[in-house]
Amino acid sequence: MRIATITAIYTVLVWAPAPCAAGSEHTTLRIAMIAKSSTNPVFLSARTGALAAARDLSALHGISITIDWLTPPTEDGQVQAQRIAQAVNEGSDVVLISCSDAAKVTGAINDAVARGVPVMTFDSDAPQSRRFAYYGVDDVQTGERVMAELASQLGDSGNVAILAGNQNAPNLQKRVQGVKQEAQRHPGIRITGTFYHPETPQDAAAEVVRVGRAYPEIEGWAMVGGWPLFTKSLLTDLDPARTKVVAVDALPAQLPYVEMGIAPALLAQPTYRWGYVSVETIVDKVVLGVDVPMVNPMELVRVTKENLGQWARQLQEWGFTDVPAEYLQME
Repeated sequence: MRIATITAIYTVLVWAPAPCAAGSEHTTLRIAMIAKSSTNPVFLSARTGALAAARDLSALHGISITIDWLTPPTEDGQVQAQRIAQAVNEGSDVVLISCSDAAKVTGAINDAVARGVPVMTFDSDAPQSRRFAYYGVDDVQTGERVMAELASQLGDSGNVAILAGNQNAPNLQKRVQGVKQEAQRHPGIRITGTFYHPETPQDAAAEVVRVGRAYPEIEGWAMVGGWPLFTKSLLTDLDPARTKVVAVDALPAQLPYVEMGIAPALLAQPTYRWGYVSVETIVDKVVLGVDVPMVNPMELVRVTKENLGQWARQLQEWGFTDVPAEYLQME
């Protein structure tokens, strides 16, 4: 999967368009997609899903849908706010955003809506803004599931650490809240601390190693995002006999951690669907005039050794080209 760090525009060309939807005035639809970071693989998969939905829905409705990728290279809520304004000024019809910092982007979202550009959020919401819809997991419940799974792996007893990513991200704050709430239901579980870091695989993996050296008593990691598992370094830095990991997400690079038993379970967000379902929802709202729900829940998928092959084939169907061949052949 190629990692892009520059702004790029992707246009879907339809050679023989079907008739436009009845009553629709749209012949083109330009969607500005602003994820948190263009170097994070989960958002690259969301972009892939958005492009696929644009292609499919262009053919279905006889319109030309453009995905304008305005994601900053690294997490920065202020830059996201600037990109929202940029999208409006450059003539985007809709903005689709995963919010790095709700406080920093809410004003920009509201300004866009006031100027006639509807906004939808995915993955990380800005619930106090004027966005018309949100698509993603219930973050508190996600955190609770991470901790419940980890407690089970540890036999309901042990010292655990929380890996938490960007401290200002509203979705991650709620996941941490869920982890802590669930931990209170397991008296034998002790939380050593909550550790934040830049959301790159290298920074996250380095934080896991640093914390492990500072607190050698840690037996489990509750990772509210799967950032460090996108590197191979923890395959040797963590010993599955003494440290267990439960993390959100299960993209191709993370699957060896399941096979080796370091992460006995991953809770996968179908991140491809962030893009696909969000674009479907936008078309329903903006092109077809359908009343869409304000909150659209995404369901997590539990990935273990038992369904590793099935999940690997699902990733391949979604267009991932880096799924290890050995997993594709598993039953």
